[in-house]
Amino acid sequence: MAKQIHLRLEDNQYKDIAEYAKLAGMTVQESISTAIYLMMAHKNKKCRNTKFTFIDLFAGIGGMRLAYEAAGGLCVYSNEWNKFCQQTYMANFGDCPDGDITQVDEKDIPDHDILVAGFPCQPFSIAGVSKKQSMGKETGFADKTQGTLFFDVCRILKEKRPKAFMLENVKNLCSHDRGRTFKVILESLHELNYEVFYQVIDGQSFVPQHRERILIVGFDKERYGDNIEFEFDIIPKEPKPVIKDILESDVDNKYTLSDKLWIYLQNYAAKHKAAGNGFGYGIAPLDGVSRTLSARYYKDGSEVLIEQPGKNPRKLTPRECARLQGFPDSFVIPVSDTQAYRQFGNSVVVPLMECVAKLVVQKIAMLDFEMEEQYREAM
Repeated sequence: MAKQIHLRLEDNQYKDIAEYAKLAGMTVQESISTAIYLMMAHKNKKCRNTKFTFIDLFAGIGGMRLAYEAAGGLCVYSNEWNKFCQQTYMANFGDCPDGDITQVDEKDIPDHDILVAGFPCQPFSIAGVSKKQSMGKETGFADKTQGTLFFDVCRILKEKRPKAFMLENVKNLCSHDRGRTFKVILESLHELNYEVFYQVIDGQSFVPQHRERILIVGFDKERYGDNIEFEFDIIPKEPKPVIKDILESDVDNKYTLSDKLWIYLQNYAAKHKAAGNGFGYGIAPLDGVSRTLSARYYKDGSEVLIEQPGKNPRKLTPRECARLQGFPDSFVIPVSDTQAYRQFGNSVVVPLMECVAKLVVQKIAMLDFEMEEQYREAM
């Protein structure tokens, strides 16, 4: 049975709470009760022995945070500019991320062990760099990356010097601008004196979705020296997950394609097939894996459709999209279907990120141990 309490607030306090509640998509009453609950949860979190601290940049809805918390970490700072993602993040973690990262002073960010970022891939201008090099002038990471959001990752790494970092991006980052973008990224990280490792990994080892992403991991050479080795020793989930594992049993008819949309998609696919192109809708095999879920899924759901006996195919529900990315069913979806599709389409495969997070944490622990051993021997 619910208990009631009466709370007296000053006008300015009520105003602040009302604005906060609106951002989180809650009522004032819900926001206050949630705040009390989160206060207790935060107290319990502080009491536990966390292995490390991390920050969550370009956080989206917190897929990376889930991964690094599962690896034993405590998030001490988060940043995400999209207001709908902030709403989802707030509903699940009790933190409202900072907004525009370009306006954040790197000195104000808390110290941390690991920097985590799913940074957007913006165009990198190397024209200025080439001109300086032709004139025999020195260039640094700021010259190469100024004006891109990757620059914000670099300036935070330079100021805070975490033990390690982990960056995530689309597979095509490697080939963007004929490989020059990725070359600038690696050079910039090396100039910051980090040992860098990277690999393109397919998420279908953990979820029933073909989703290739590049992961870039780095360790501080100023702290650990030059002889650092790291392997992306990924252990696939067994048994291998398939589409039927993530489907809900009772799905609203609103997710079934209309006759008009289904006819359009079939005609569109036939047109491109005749032209020799591979464009078209994708019916996900129940005992297999789907195509890559994208942020445009809200438009027509064409890349991942589910067959239905005697009916047109249907889109995945937002909860099924969450499962397709490896989010737990306890993850709250407080936004509209349209926003949810965008958010999960832009997110990460959580269990894959958790696997790599644990490898990074294990490596840091090993490097710290080796440093302690060297110190004892020197004494």
